[in-house]
Amino acid sequence: MSSVLDDPTLERHFKGHRDVITSVDLNSNMKQIATGSLDSCIMIWNMKPQMRAYRFVGHKDAVMSVQFSPSGHLVASASRDKTVRLWVPSVKGESTVFRAHTGTVRSVNFSNDGQTLVTSSDDKTIKVWTVHRQKFLFSLNQHINWIRCAKFSPDGRLIVSASDDKTVKLWDKNSRECIHSFCEHGGYVNYADFHPSGTCIAAAGTDNTVKVWDIRTHKLLQHYQVHSGVVNGLSFHPSGNYLITASNDSTLKILDLLEGRLLYTLHGHQGSATCVAFSRTGDYFASGGSDEQVMVWRTNFDSVDYSEVLEQKCTRSEPLSRDPKTSVDNSRTQTTRVKVDTVSDGIGRFHDFDLHESGSRSLDQPTQIFSEPRMESPSYTQQHQQQLKQTETDSVPAVLANTLQHIVGQLDVLTQTVAILEQRLTLTEDKLKECIENQHKISAQQRSNSDN
Repeated sequence: MSSVLDDPTLERHFKGHRDVITSVDLNSNMKQIATGSLDSCIMIWNMKPQMRAYRFVGHKDAVMSVQFSPSGHLVASASRDKTVRLWVPSVKGESTVFRAHTGTVRSVNFSNDGQTLVTSSDDKTIKVWTVHRQKFLFSLNQHINWIRCAKFSPDGRLIVSASDDKTVKLWDKNSRECIHSFCEHGGYVNYADFHPSGTCIAAAGTDNTVKVWDIRTHKLLQHYQVHSGVVNGLSFHPSGNYLITASNDSTLKILDLLEGRLLYTLHGHQGSATCVAFSRTGDYFASGGSDEQVMVWRTNFDSVDYSEVLEQKCTRSEPLSRDPKTSVDNSRTQTTRVKVDTVSDGIGRFHDFDLHESGSRSLDQPTQIFSEPRMESPSYTQQHQQQLKQTETDSVPAVLANTLQHIVGQLDVLTQTVAILEQRLTLTEDKLKECIENQHKISAQQRSNSDN
């Protein structure tokens, strides 16, 4: 085998925002990409070249976070205007709005069943809501500074939060209590998320590091110091084998979690890389930056059996040292020069781009400092293999799965339509009430005049 891994490739390039892009997410059907920006707008980009993008206007201040619902038929957005909106990602761009917090809403996240939302805010609270009618359920209060991010665990039982108080907190959704606080970060914590297995969390911070903890033992598993700037966001590959990060040093970095090493460094953004997200299947990932550009990349390197990758590494690479002062060898960095064209409709067509791959395809690339360099303990690997086998066993026939997904999507749209109608009905009732009150005042005034 001459090459185990294929390089990530830039597939699409979008430009249409008028300020820094703060958040990006990919629809589960891979037909749309949602982005939020400091320009107060949400953009829905269509992957088909002939289809134009949608610009959603409604927030009165910067949009800090966006996410598609699991079915892909709703988009949630959080804003500095202290509100959360739920949008139908179609040409009409209808939305419902609710005042969620008393400060900037920094993040919004759907549970995997699509029934619940969790939001975090500068008011130092985390709040949980129902998606239907946006009913407030409860609040979590223990952070002592702004909360940058809050995410549900894959099973929906736990919530992880990242804060400017330099802690990452783990919460039990049912008991509404803080289970544990991770305090190892040396700066503000910008982002946190769960590993797809639900057994680990990763967090990124202003100390330029990414840390991975086991939530069962509360031990720090890995400590990556691969960026030279603040790390703004991260995303786990659905397989759980890779982690991608976005940083103020303008790079995206792809980390191999099983081997505890850096796979690729991607140079595309002209300025800070502010956000990044894998697609639900892991075939693609998208990134946004301070250059107001959205880039969509094809993953490629996950297309082979991961056991082959490990086998190839074992034959070509020296074992990774567990010495926390592991040296870095930058002698094998490969650079490819490329360009991106931008056209008037805000859609760039891929020609070429800057791709800096840290290391050759044989994976003899530089490593950095780790507290625990590997996650490939026998129990972890066996558990991951068992989960994969269980997933294959429990898989639903494709036709039935598509039918169910269509039904769920229609229910989402119906729910949103009902919510919009309820909102309009409430407005009508308020106006009617106001008219009746004015009529009573006029009648009372007339009676008073007649008495005089």
